[in-house]
Amino acid sequence: VDFVFNIAEGRGTFRSREGQVPSVLEMLGIPYSFSDPLTLAISLDKPLTKRLVAAAGVAVAPDWVVESESDLDRLLLSDPPFPLFAKPAFEGSSKGIRGNSRLEGGRQLKERVGAMLRSYGQPVMVEGFVAGDEYTVGIIGNTPPEAIGAMRIRPRSGADPDFVYSIEVKRDWENQVAYDVPPPLPPDLLVRLYADAVKAFSAIGCRDVARVDFRIRDGVPVFLEINPLPGLSPVYGDLPILSRGMGLAYPELMSRILSAAFARCGLA
Repeated sequence: VDFVFNIAEGRGTFRSREGQVPSVLEMLGIPYSFSDPLTLAISLDKPLTKRLVAAAGVAVAPDWVVESESDLDRLLLSDPPFPLFAKPAFEGSSKGIRGNSRLEGGRQLKERVGAMLRSYGQPVMVEGFVAGDEYTVGIIGNTPPEAIGAMRIRPRSGADPDFVYSIEVKRDWENQVAYDVPPPLPPDLLVRLYADAVKAFSAIGCRDVARVDFRIRDGVPVFLEINPLPGLSPVYGDLPILSRGMGLAYPELMSRILSAAFARCGLA
């Protein structure tokens, strides 16, 4: 085997699961695409990722990690600033991101986070809800990584600062979602969005390709998440939709990703 195009997400609910296949490939000395086991594990640990990205100078929302019912009770007693947003701490692919993840008060916080603790068997990250339009940025390359474009993700009915790009919405994206590519941003803000996406990419050691999600509040990009194993479906993958809207056809997108990986591995 000369090279593996790795899109495996691993097995189980371990926060290191996306690093399982790359770890085996490294033991076997087989070069592969995308990020290494460490980066893939970090990216699934949402609180840790936010700390590293914030240290790189990118804005993030405040958050609290809830590991137990007692943690939840302490958070409630601390009078946190609503609205809040709750998500499993170690999940991807929008698991646990639902229409009721936006929390308006203590009762919702207690019920939703308690249910998530029981359902997912892992900590829950509760963070300040960032009102504003949602954007995603595609990054390709290594030395240096480059933003290939961005898109705004909004309801078909029009921009809504409280919109939640939940798993229910993603499953019905053709009816519920509009993708604005290129995004309607002034040039200086677009430059900052791209720069912050590259900072996040570099902060956790991504390689070859990633997609970085933000919401923009009061002219400031606020980091949400980064995906170093972005979905690549030519029909519904956010990165291919973004790429197509920026004039980069699917074969060219895949060629650029492979070229970056081959060059990094000395196979170009």
